[in-house]
Amino acid sequence: MSPWPLLTSLGVWMLTLSLVIWIQYKNFFLTLISIIILFILSFLWWKDVVRESLNQGFHFFDVINGLKIGIILFIISEVFFFFSFFWSYFHGRVSPSIEIGQVWPPFIINSFDPINIPLLNTIILLSSGVSITWCHHSIIINEEFKTKFSLFLTSILGLYFIILQGIEYFQSEFSISDSIYGSVFFMATGFHGLHVIIGTTFLIICFIRILINENNINHLIGFEAAAWYWHFVDVVWLFLYLSIYWWGK
Repeated sequence: MSPWPLLTSLGVWMLTLSLVIWIQYKNFFLTLISIIILFILSFLWWKDVVRESLNQGFHFFDVINGLKIGIILFIISEVFFFFSFFWSYFHGRVSPSIEIGQVWPPFIINSFDPINIPLLNTIILLSSGVSITWCHHSIIINEEFKTKFSLFLTSILGLYFIILQGIEYFQSEFSISDSIYGSVFFMATGFHGLHVIIGTTFLIICFIRILINENNINHLIGFEAAAWYWHFVDVVWLFLYLSIYWWGK
């Protein structure tokens, strides 16, 4: 019996509680501790999974299928998570309420130019989708250099996206408390940015595993999960760009 599911669940609960404390009382210490604990638990859990796969040979065909079904169900749950943000946005966009002047975006909002950082970020994520596919193909045909280069390139593009989104937030002339537009904008793009951070971390871990020769052409579930997750992040950003940045201008 593995202790990690229960401990990680408690870690996530502690993180959620600490975020509420941070927002209400401006105390970031508990949040920082919760993040560190969650990282440690995740590392130990994933270390066990890798050991069970590489050293103990426990990842039989049925286990691999179970892992694939698990990541697919997780991505489906993420689709519905972002669906709620799009639902809120389209509700406000199609029928603006009288409280915001029945216009979209509201008069107090100076929205972002879609032909600026948002377009650049779109190009970056689309390029990263191409490079991660290139990496997958390189692994299958056993091209070691192309595998490492393409995965490294994808990780760099992910980091570049995160930096540009941080710059965009820093330059923003409105905040999350500025009407429904500000709330939905920062919730949707902010959670997407969080997913990019998680996905980039996922890719960097895969890159490190390839460097230390933990990659197995017959057992690519770790890399495939990272690639599927990254493609999901790409698709969500396309919808965000077209609806919030371009159509919402």
